[in-house]
Amino acid sequence: MRISRVLRAPITAFLSLACVVPPALALPQVPSHIDPTEIWMSGAAVQGGLVIGRAPQGTRSLFLDDAPIEFSPDGYFLIGFDRDAPVQAKLIFMRADGSKIERNIAVAPGNWRIENVAANITGGAKSSAEFQARRSAELAQIEAARAVRSDSAGWRQTFIRPISGRISGLFGAQRIYNGTPGSYHNGMDIAAPTGRDFVAPADGVVTLAANDVFTLEGHLLMIDHGMGLNSAFLHASELLVKEGDVVRQGQVIGRVGATGRASGPHLHWGMKWKGARIDPKLLLPSH
Repeated sequence: MRISRVLRAPITAFLSLACVVPPALALPQVPSHIDPTEIWMSGAAVQGGLVIGRAPQGTRSLFLDDAPIEFSPDGYFLIGFDRDAPVQAKLIFMRADGSKIERNIAVAPGNWRIENVAANITGGAKSSAEFQARRSAELAQIEAARAVRSDSAGWRQTFIRPISGRISGLFGAQRIYNGTPGSYHNGMDIAAPTGRDFVAPADGVVTLAANDVFTLEGHLLMIDHGMGLNSAFLHASELLVKEGDVVRQGQVIGRVGATGRASGPHLHWGMKWKGARIDPKLLLPSH
């Protein structure tokens, strides 16, 4: 599997680890009445959501507002909308004959909640100065991992939950740490005991496996699923894969813990599409 490093560009099912993994390629089916020269998208856009689409035949390049968007040889593309994305966006399809097609997209607002959390806000660092010194290097590693682009087809799969358990933290929630407002919660938390296995929700390539504990994320694992879509798993007690490994959907990749800034053992699953943070729950089958 080819992996390259490039500059960073400007759906809840309760499943056990013994579940049957869906087919490797599970893109939504384009209705038969849709003309291949027409734009097709899998659903409505929402803040924190991800949409799969198919470009019209003859499309040479594709833009979301002013940002270029890649698409597969068979015409499929992804577009994601950050938790705080504007409520309007525009897709522009440039055609080989020089013409263009534009589609305005209405982005539905999310409904976020407020959560009060008791946590060790130093994340394992002994002092604020130590935290700041360590954090800069950690962020550099995270950004480098997010710049990795692979040809993984994991983005084409029906995602599965990495672990069974109660959802203890919702994407998009505004968190108040020990009375002090913090940034919004950028993933989904699943409560589970320390040491329980978690699996890859889709195929991908490991872009970061932090065996040294990060101040906030603890043992951090990041996986690129292709087409700008990636997953991050935080607070692990142990990582069972290494950077560069190709992982398959359902493969055990780590064990739950409470490393870094955590109020107890759980798995934090975060996802990004390019620069947009999206809600993993919305990628899991509704049933």
